[in-house]
Amino acid sequence: MKLFNTAVIFAGGKSSRMGSDKALLPFGRYDSLGQYQYEKLQKMFNAVYISAKHDKFDFSPPLIEDKYEQSSPLVGLVSTFETIDENEVFILSVDAPMIEKEIIEQLYETASSYHDADAIIAQSPQGIEPLCGIYRRSIIPLANEFLELNNHKLVALLSKSKSIYHLFDSDEPFLNLNHPKEYEQAKELLNSKRLF
Repeated sequence: MKLFNTAVIFAGGKSSRMGSDKALLPFGRYDSLGQYQYEKLQKMFNAVYISAKHDKFDFSPPLIEDKYEQSSPLVGLVSTFETIDENEVFILSVDAPMIEKEIIEQLYETASSYHDADAIIAQSPQGIEPLCGIYRRSIIPLANEFLELNNHKLVALLSKSKSIYHLFDSDEPFLNLNHPKEYEQAKELLNSKRLF
């Protein structure tokens, strides 16, 4: 039995600032960032899925395809709970490769004290990290309302729901690979720390 139950990697973004699909960029000893994240989470979770618009990978992860036309994490969240029969999932953005087991363990430890919360979300010194957190099915009625209103901001959804924020003291694990310079920075960090 692994530490946790179900994780979903969100890899459906347009990657417009990166200039190419960041989920498909090589990372570490893997052909793609998507595969790196998938293999890493496989060591911790009983089931790992990738959420995307379509199957674009050269390996074969279980896929959750978006059920709506819009491209947003909100669409990924609603599609996840419409696709898999789970009451709780850990969600991680494909472009946050520095998130390691210790961060995830602390989020689950916090979640164990808040059984009635809709979400338990990481908060770094730079702010809320909505794509690093535990989401529960109880948030979906409100998420559907946001979808109908065409409000795709997860931070707004979390502010209206019963969400708990776990504050971490460093920004480094939450490095998002939005631009080429951040991709290069993450590769250097990977080499210096000899992470997974």
